[in-house]
Formats: sequence, C-alpha cells, structure tokens
Amino acid sequence: MPATSAKQRFEMEYSINASLKILFPYIASAPGLAQWFCDDVRLDPDQRMDMVWDKQSHFAEIAAQRPGRSIRYVFLDEQKCLVPDASYLDFTLEASRITDEVFLRVTDYSDYTDLQEQHELWAGLVGKLRDQVGG
Repeated sequence: MPATSAKQRFEMEYSINASLKILFPYIASAPGLAQWFCDDVRLDPDQRMDMVWDKQSHFAEIAAQRPGRSIRYVFLDEQKCLVPDASYLDFTLEASRITDEVFLRVTDYSDYTDLQEQHELWAGLVGKLRDQVGG
C-alpha cells in the first residue's frame, strides 16, 4: 500500500456579489456544481455525487447541510465507502449585515501540498462562480 501524505486544511473567504438565495444552488446541487466546480456531476442511485474532473470520477456524499447556508461533501474511496480521515469540502455562505456583502468560505481538507497552487485553484474556481452569478 503506497504511503499517503498528511492532509492539510485550506480555508479562504471570497466576496461574491450575489444573494444567498442565488448562490446556494451553485454549491449544493449537481447542476450548480457542474457550472463552476467540476467538469460534470452526476447523482448515482444511492444519491452519492460523482464529481468528474479530467474524465476521472470522484465520489462524495453530503455529510452535513444547513439549507441556504452551508454544505459539506465527504469524499469516498473507489468502492464508494467512507474512509478514516476522509478528504472533505465545506462551502459556507455568510452575509454581512453591515455591508450587505456575501462571502463564500471554502474549507478544503485534502492531501494538497502546494499552498500557492491551492490559492490559484480556488481563485480560478470562484472566478468561474462569479461569472455564473454575475458577481
């Protein structure tokens, strides 16, 4: 069994000029995620998500959700089973009552090792999301 690198937690907040109501479907639905986050997203019969990047499937299930506010995807192994210390993604939407700005907080817990590359990846993805929502 190959050695795996230690997982890292990456967290960033991004200001997005759109309402929580408009943004939530983009972080919490297969069609929404497919528009900015990955090449395609399909639901399997067990309601697990098959997120596709570069023609490779990555299975995930929703581990927690606060409707209209946040969602956590936990990634599964090739047999679609949970594993100890699984990678996950949290997307949390927060609105500032003072400025009316909406923020997307991304928490990416994975075995990514290059912090600069991680910043660039998420900046590009969130840029695509902003293009989709006009903000």
